[in-house]
Amino acid sequence: MTEDIQFSPEHACACSNQCACSDSQWRPVFIVSDGTAITAETLAHSVMTQFPDLSYDKQRIPFIDTIEKAKQTAEKINAVQRRKGVRALVFSTFVDPNLSRAFITACDGFQIELFRSFVGPLERELNMKSVHTVGATHKIKNEERYNKRIAAIDYTLTHDDGQTNRGLDEAEVILVGVSRSGKTPTSLFLAMQFGIKVANYPLIPEDFDRGTLPEALLPLKDKLFGLSIKPERLSEIRNERRPNSRYASLENCRAEISAAEALMTAYGIHWLNSTTKSIEEIATTIIAKLNLQGSSSRACAC
Repeated sequence: MTEDIQFSPEHACACSNQCACSDSQWRPVFIVSDGTAITAETLAHSVMTQFPDLSYDKQRIPFIDTIEKAKQTAEKINAVQRRKGVRALVFSTFVDPNLSRAFITACDGFQIELFRSFVGPLERELNMKSVHTVGATHKIKNEERYNKRIAAIDYTLTHDDGQTNRGLDEAEVILVGVSRSGKTPTSLFLAMQFGIKVANYPLIPEDFDRGTLPEALLPLKDKLFGLSIKPERLSEIRNERRPNSRYASLENCRAEISAAEALMTAYGIHWLNSTTKSIEEIATTIIAKLNLQGSSSRACAC
């Protein structure tokens, strides 16, 4: 049996049974798969971001791997539609065509079946049948590449927030910036998604007073990439951690950001403002600017 549907809110629609978003600008969104549903969720997120005025509640429903589960899930989605009075948006990735047919037939939502949209045309273009294997995206195909990613994650965790200078020269990139400017999540994303060894190092008032980078970073200037952020946003983030402190004050945030940006510019360090950028955009920019490779997929060595 599938569990009762519990929504994860996106764009802050906190409606109960009677949706407060009474107009057409709110929809329930379901992401359904016979695997982890991670691939479907990623694609769905990319699509939904193209509609910034839409509020929606999202639910990922993985491992729908029998006909019975597919029909039960479809009925639960239909019930939500009846209760909310709006048509659901349903993104799905079913590798098994029988499951896909059962679900699509039973579900009344607006459906976007992601595999069927791409796999069939690609089979015809390549004159090759796909393997129809559940979870193929997340299987370990290359042990060396997998091990590199694990090593990168371990390195990145060890070298978070300037914890240690040991092995700092092994980093492929060193992120710098004021405290709470997004260095840690970006570091982990680069390590987990691309197998890149990342260290991150905070720029602190003592560095600004001296007008120089931390001594440990000076020989590694070519590996540095800076993150900045709008003072107002930084103040909000810091106030969550230390409310009403000088550390979180808007005046202090403005001073630190101004000094950090001046320091990065003086040393010729590439940097960007992360305030309005997704972590994917930030990571892609870093990889491009520093010409990083990471753990790429199988490539032709022609």
